[in-house]
Amino acid sequence: MGEKISVIVPVYNSIDCLEKCVRSICAQTYGNLEILLIDDGSTDGTDKLCDKLATEDRRIGVYHKKNGGASSARNMGIGLAAGAYLGFVDSDDYIEPNMYELMMNALQDRRVPIVQISRDEVDEAGNRLPDVCVPPENARFCGTEDFLKELLLHRGDCSFCTKLVRKELFAAHRFPEGVLNEDFSLLVELLQEIDGIMILPKQCYHVVCRQTSTTRSRTKDSFSRVFLDIVDNADRMQVLVDERYPALHDYAIRFNLYQRLDYLLHVPIAQMTGENEFYNKVKKYLHEHVRATVRNPYLTRKNKIYLLLLTAAPRTVRRVHAWKKNVGRN
Repeated sequence: MGEKISVIVPVYNSIDCLEKCVRSICAQTYGNLEILLIDDGSTDGTDKLCDKLATEDRRIGVYHKKNGGASSARNMGIGLAAGAYLGFVDSDDYIEPNMYELMMNALQDRRVPIVQISRDEVDEAGNRLPDVCVPPENARFCGTEDFLKELLLHRGDCSFCTKLVRKELFAAHRFPEGVLNEDFSLLVELLQEIDGIMILPKQCYHVVCRQTSTTRSRTKDSFSRVFLDIVDNADRMQVLVDERYPALHDYAIRFNLYQRLDYLLHVPIAQMTGENEFYNKVKKYLHEHVRATVRNPYLTRKNKIYLLLLTAAPRTVRRVHAWKKNVGRN
């Protein structure tokens, strides 16, 4: 039968999509599964749907908790999991029936602690969207340093939803709570304890991009803290790279500059003030790295132009950028 896989699904107000998600897990050709639905204080009836689904498949366990965020729910699931391997599926996504069979076969054949399947993205109607992470042509083992390089170039996949992980790796690690971009932070920690990750080419995990997602919908004055957390993670990566992977120094500088570019293109103009300490630290970094911006071989010409313009006149550039976007919509 093979070793047990515990699939952890953090659930919050997912009544319209949870059933499709759970049924795709129940349909796995790898049968030795437990499915942990961690209801994170849902208020739309999703909690009752979890209980109903559990009556239909004895492999499903449901646990209700106060709202604490996806990381909190995942961490609870890790503590409850009985499996030797852990997988994670977000409640608005779904997976192919043979996903965990393919991943488990790769883990056992290659004797690696983490295997990654490839993913695609679809809209709510099921239409394919452009790939965020391009899958390899063939299965390949990617060493830790090479995997970090791919992350620094924004080509790697940091999501735990596409990974099957030996549970013992979580013995001293958990998802950071109260922050976003949490998968990136934890994955970098785990990479320090292993030689690398096995990457499979087949796109078996389907990310559903919903317009109502809290990470995608925003008004001109709203601002997700993810844009703060990606800058903090970039700073931590720079320290790690300079201490352990000096050959990746220029890649890490590129990553830092790109993450700050992303921040400056999303922070509301009203928050671009002298009283905003984080904003001012971002500006200071750009001023101190003008030469690095010009010389970095891993930034595109467009990246460099935007960075240099935002360094010189960030508020003006943002106003022009917003005006151009509005003109494009009309």
